Parts: sequence; structure tokens; C-alpha cells
Amino acid sequence: MPSVSAHVALTLAQHIDAVFGVMGNGNAYFLDALERDTDASFTAVRHEQGAVVAADAHYRASGRIAAGTATYGAGFTNTLTALAEAVQARIPLVLVVGDEPTSGPRPWDVDQIALASAVGSRTYTVGRADAAATTIIAIEHALTYRLPVVLAIPYDVAALEAGPVPEAPSPRSPAPLAPKGEFADGMLDEIAAALRDAERPFLLAGRGAWLAGAGEALGALADATGALTASTALGRGVFPSAEHDLGVTGGFGAEGAMDLVREADVAVVFGASLNQFTMRFGELFAPGTRVFQVDVAPAATHANVGGFVRGDARVVAEALVQRLASMRNHLRHEKPRGEGFLAPEVVSQGGPWRETVDVAAARTYDGGDELAPDGRLDPRSAARRIAELLPQDRVVVSDGGHFIGWANMYWPVASPDRMMMIGTAFQAIGQGWPSVVGATRARPESTIVLTSGDGGGLMAIADLESAVRAAGGRGCAVVWNDAAYGAEVHLYGLKGLAEDPMRIPEVDFAAFAAAVGGEGVVVRTLEDLERLETWSAEPASERPFLLLDLRISPAVVAPYQQEIIRVNS
Repeated sequence: MPSVSAHVALTLAQHIDAVFGVMGNGNAYFLDALERDTDASFTAVRHEQGAVVAADAHYRASGRIAAGTATYGAGFTNTLTALAEAVQARIPLVLVVGDEPTSGPRPWDVDQIALASAVGSRTYTVGRADAAATTIIAIEHALTYRLPVVLAIPYDVAALEAGPVPEAPSPRSPAPLAPKGEFADGMLDEIAAALRDAERPFLLAGRGAWLAGAGEALGALADATGALTASTALGRGVFPSAEHDLGVTGGFGAEGAMDLVREADVAVVFGASLNQFTMRFGELFAPGTRVFQVDVAPAATHANVGGFVRGDARVVAEALVQRLASMRNHLRHEKPRGEGFLAPEVVSQGGPWRETVDVAAARTYDGGDELAPDGRLDPRSAARRIAELLPQDRVVVSDGGHFIGWANMYWPVASPDRMMMIGTAFQAIGQGWPSVVGATRARPESTIVLTSGDGGGLMAIADLESAVRAAGGRGCAVVWNDAAYGAEVHLYGLKGLAEDPMRIPEVDFAAFAAAVGGEGVVVRTLEDLERLETWSAEPASERPFLLLDLRISPAVVAPYQQEIIRVNS
């Protein structure tokens, strides 16, 4: 007869097809049932943190919920940083773990429910009679609230016979949130009127707009208003047309593009939380800009917002397009030509602002020099050259650290699900290598490119083996090796703090790659990137996982880091 663990595995596999983890005493029966009795794929990682990171990356790359798994005690506590990141980034996933026996904790057990709650994750504990139903409830909670959940199997329950697996209903998917009430209608009218009358309208979209499927509607709204557009770092590519798009806002934005944003008289923000980095620490918009926000959050998320609508980005964008069309028709049929008449073509085809600015020039970044004054690679020129050589069909996963600016500025991607920054929501490093594993399983047709620093790369080095094994020739890693924790050097070194704790002995990451079956190349000049060019031209099935160990200058400071330094000076 199926065990409690089998009930969990069989029910989970009806809705989740990818599971990542490390086997231990607490999840052995679950993994046995998953492997023997389901079609779900299990990918082993080498550190329990990687189980959650891989499931996180899988969702970000595909929009399909995945699961991680670990044992109880030390296995569970190893997942906490990654679990906190998933909470902060609002990533739905299920973490299946062993837990203490129902009779009470053993010496090596900890209060896992309290620990999960402390980082913002809810725990569901299965029993002999309700394992299947509880599994469905956990999945539904994750999807409804866009949060990771923990599904716990007590140690003394895991192998108990539980009878035939009952049929369980499918998890409900949340419906798009539509604005409701007279206040919402009034604010929609106000936003539409502001866009209609604006001389320099601007639309900003974030990851929430992408999750809502709002791209087409936002493109129509931009065309209807003549707005310039831009996205947050996690929303890049959400607008269907790049012709009038300024790229990424905030510290990753090009200076010329950010100057244009400050010229806007009306800005409408869709599905973006407007954090301090997106807002350039309060300086993204000029003081006179009227800023409206559309989000599923209960209220506006920044003090600069003057009008807020709670609602799904796609639903609201479509409503605004309809309102503008109604205004156009009203002006055509109701208002005579004369003073104060707004020509219908201005509303339907856009005003002149976006036609008079050079968007392509505005979003251009400084190309840098081949070598910095200290003789090491300039990361700007290296990033630009790597972008020219990488396969076009790429998904970029980013660890955390000073280097995050280079890929975000110089490596364009086709859509928001092709650029993931895993760790930055919780300000963590060391989650890069297992991100490759999850993204690989989610996007088997694409090349997965990791951008990581030497600090974070070393912290998670156990899962370099996992990345090489999972991705093979579809994987490439760029390690920005400046022999330092760069962000700390640039911020606290300037303040005169002791730098020895901020330094790392220069590590040969190329040798690490070779040790686990990949190929590593030490890159000291742009010519050393020739191997990336030949690698990109080879069939993925015939090439190895490639790691580029870039020996970059620690003296070149990313623009976003310069903003942080200025604010903290």
C-alpha cells in the first residue's frame, strides 16, 4: 500500500514536473516514490540551499511552479537563506522536507515551523489521513499568494501505509485582480485624462506587468498616448516595441535615458514596487512629475506616487486604452474645433515628444577601455564583447554582488523571464550555480548563462558540479574575478575601513570547472574571449559547459554602485 510519503509524491507530481534537492533521512521515502511512481523529474544538487534556488529559478524562467526537497534539521536550516529570497521576491514554490516525529523533537531537531515563519514562509504538515489534500492546499497557497511554502513530513509518519491515493481537486489559480468601486473608477478616469493631456508621457513596467501578461496592452497604451517607455531590471522586454523604449531604469539605466525620464510630466507605473534602486534613491522622477501607480499591492509603495489603482496590470492597461478611445470619440462628436480642442490624432497616434528624441543614443552605455589603468580587464568592454559573442537564444541568471551591473547594462535579453537576479531581493550572494540547474530544466531549448562574482561563486562552489552536470553544453558561466568582495571595497574601503576582510586571494575558477567536467578559460584580454566565439558556434550537444574566468579590474565602479556610495557618503 502507498505510504504517506507516496501520497505526497504522487499528488505533487500531478501539478509539478520538476523537483530539486538533496536526499537524506527525512525525505528518502518521498524521493523513492517520486522516482519509482511518477513522471516528475528529480535533479540532485549538492547543497540544500540549491534545492530552493533551483526551484526558484525554474519558476522565474518558465512561470511553472517547481519543488525543492531536503531532510530535517541541518538539511532544512541550510535552505533558509534561499527560502527568504523566494519570499522577498514573491516566488511560488514548494519545499518538501522531513520534520521531527509527532512524538516530539530529538536532540538534532529544531522548530522548523518557527524558522520558516521567521523568514515569511508558511508550513503545512501532512498526516496519515490527509497527505494528498494537504499537498494540494500547499500548492494552492503558493500560487495564490506568490510565496514559497514548506510541506513537512514528520519522521515517524513518512513510511506509514496510508491506503490508496485519493483523488484531489486541482489547485485553484487566482483570477486577475480587477479595480473595483467608484474610487477606482475615478482614479482610472484621472489617469486617462492625465495621459491624454500630457506633453511628455512616460510608462514604466516591472515584473508584475510581465506576470500579468500585460505586454500587448501596455504597447497599445504607449501607442495611444505617445509615451516613452522603460522597465525595471526584472521587467526588461515587457513592452513589445523597442523603438521608443529607454531600457532599464534606476542604477542600471543609461544616463541619457534617465535624463529623459526626468523630463516626463506624467508617469504611470505598472507592476513595479518602486524600490530604492529603481527609483535611484528618489531621483528617478523630477519633482514636478505626476506619478501614478498600478499594482496588486494594497496601497502605493513609494512616497512619490500621487495616484494609485489596485489591480492587475493587464486589466488596468486595457481599461485605460478604452477610456482614451472614448475620450477621442467624445472629442470628435461632441466638441467643436476651436480653442482648447485636442486633436484626435494626438490621442490615437501619440504626441510629438517621443518622435523628437534620439532613444537609441539615450540608452547607450559607456563602452569602457580594453584594459583599466591597473592592466586588468575593464569589465565594461568585456561585458560589451561578451554580449556580441553569446548565443542570442539565452537566459541569463545572476548571482548577487557588485558585478550585477555589467550583465544588466550590457547583455540585452528578449523578455523578463530571460534575465533573473536570484539573491538580490534578500541582498544575498552565493545562489548562482544552482540557478543554472533550475533554469536549464525550465528552458531546455536555450543557452543558460550565469553571471557571478568570485565571492558568491566560491560561497556556492559545491553546485558548480550540479550546473555542469545539468546544463552541459547549454551552460556558460562568466565569473567577474576581481579578488575581492567588490561592493564592500567600493563602499566601506572608501570610508577608510580595513580592507583585508574584503579581499579574496585570486582563485582559478577555470581549474574548478575542469575538475568537475567543464571547460575553463582564464580571460585577461579581449582576445582571450575567442573561445566563447567558437563555443557559441558549436552544436550544444557537442560542446562542454564553459566557464570564463574574467580577471577584471577592481578599480572600475559600476554606476549603480556609485549611486549607493553617493547616498551613503
